[in-house]
Amino acid sequence: MLGFIGIAVIFVMVFGGYTVAGGKMGIILHALPYEMAMIAGAAVGAFLISNDGATVKATLRDVKRVFKGAAWKTDDYRDLLCLLFELVRVARANPIALEEHIENPAASSLFGKYPKIQKDHETVDLICDTLRAASMNYDDPHQVEEVLDKRMEANAHHAQASSHALQAMADALPALGIVAAVLGVIKTMSSIDQPPEILGGMIGGALVGTFLGVFLAYGFVGPFAVRLKALAEEDSHFYGLIREVLVANLHAHPANICIEVGRQNTPHHLRPGFNDLDTALRGLKEAA
Repeated sequence: MLGFIGIAVIFVMVFGGYTVAGGKMGIILHALPYEMAMIAGAAVGAFLISNDGATVKATLRDVKRVFKGAAWKTDDYRDLLCLLFELVRVARANPIALEEHIENPAASSLFGKYPKIQKDHETVDLICDTLRAASMNYDDPHQVEEVLDKRMEANAHHAQASSHALQAMADALPALGIVAAVLGVIKTMSSIDQPPEILGGMIGGALVGTFLGVFLAYGFVGPFAVRLKALAEEDSHFYGLIREVLVANLHAHPANICIEVGRQNTPHHLRPGFNDLDTALRGLKEAA
């Protein structure tokens, strides 16, 4: 919702201020299709040249997230803590029984309770790989923590590929706007014999290119890139919670303490309430 409101504010304030000050939209509207075709077309071409197919697809997919927000909500963090609690309890009570859950999470009754988490391959792989490593006596907490840090660093870099691609486009747009403006000036100079009022309109149309390049860069593409970066960083806390809980488990803390460590290391605006989580965990214990 905030994304749509922001776009509306940009258009109203920029073009509203222009028209209130006495500016004429006719010149802009006349030049807009041609200037937009040159600038946006060149920007898309440069975007395709500078990125591979996977990044292009990821960027097109991630643009929707500017309006949808982060992938993981407070309820998802609570569900993740509940899932980890159950897995830790099974791992300590019966390590052999744990294998059926971490070797085939798609058919696991524990993962099946939380379908949104079960569908996220990175979350499932991170949990299963870490628990599998612990079952193979790869249980040095500091070593596991180092491995998890490197893995999450790589994941964070991959998650921000869309943001980097859009930021590169934003950086290029003002220059592409100048290119369009220069072409407009060349066109104007070829009609130097025309009356001043016609030349003025042609020069104004050429300057629309510069305006569009800057407007698109700082009004849309740049903010989109910043927002995607912020969303990637926010979603990374979800994987950080897994790291905190499973490392605490390797230190042999009680299961409740492991979960509380994860809860406390969750950002405040996403952190499940203690009583809410405690009620959920009690329900899991009674169901068991």
